[in-house]
Amino acid sequence: MKDIPIADKIPELDIAIKAAKEAGDKILEIYQRDFRISKKNDDSPITEADLESNKIIKEILSQTKHTILSEEDNDDQNRLLKDIIWIIDPLDGTSDFIDKTGEFTVMIALIKNKKPILGVIGWPTEKIFFVAQKGCGAFRYSNGEWKKISVTTLSELSKCRVIGSRHHLSDKEKLFIKKLGIQDFTSIGSSLKVGKISSGEAEIYITTTNKMKEWDSAASYCIISEAGGKMTDMLGNDITYNNKQVFHQNGILVTNGLIHNKIIKEFRKLE
Repeated sequence: MKDIPIADKIPELDIAIKAAKEAGDKILEIYQRDFRISKKNDDSPITEADLESNKIIKEILSQTKHTILSEEDNDDQNRLLKDIIWIIDPLDGTSDFIDKTGEFTVMIALIKNKKPILGVIGWPTEKIFFVAQKGCGAFRYSNGEWKKISVTTLSELSKCRVIGSRHHLSDKEKLFIKKLGIQDFTSIGSSLKVGKISSGEAEIYITTTNKMKEWDSAASYCIISEAGGKMTDMLGNDITYNNKQVFHQNGILVTNGLIHNKIIKEFRKLE
């Protein structure tokens, strides 16, 4: 894999890319055979791919000595004393992994003073990576090449393309999208939604659920921001990380930035 064309790389960047690649390779290996599925305490599914990926990522990131907050580990909250931490989701889109849709990712983010300064999303089945470092732009790796990516400049809501969850789209969200007058809707799994908006393949992702957690969005936050887009909660509040409470209470809105405030204004009318 070629080096990412960022001149002022922080040392953690190559380490995070390596972790996402190696974890992705292992996930793919498990994906192509029979694998074990069990249930977590909250009834959500977990597979051996989640656990193997977690192990590989933690092993590689441990050389940086930063504390790691992972979806698959107990959170002892020692991280709250640290300015810099990793936040990882070893397999985002476990349901898509189980359903064999191919739409699952590995997510790694480095947080400094509550803000993501590095984001890596690996898409194992397609050998694609979305990567960003704060202040250096966002990049997509595919077919052996790195290309700089950016959001679209569409500012007319009715012409925008919305992408939403395949497994978790609520009636409230469907109604709201209809109310915005948007016809073009596609569902896709995992953090690929933000990858697509960052690459200019869609403009809007809306989720009103309060079930998303910091590891579901940390890598995406850095990538969409560096691609020129925007991520806030549904009420327009900025999102911070390494908080005591890891849930995003007011959903998440990701856009190309130009239509962001219009959507928030409409959403507030519903509240």
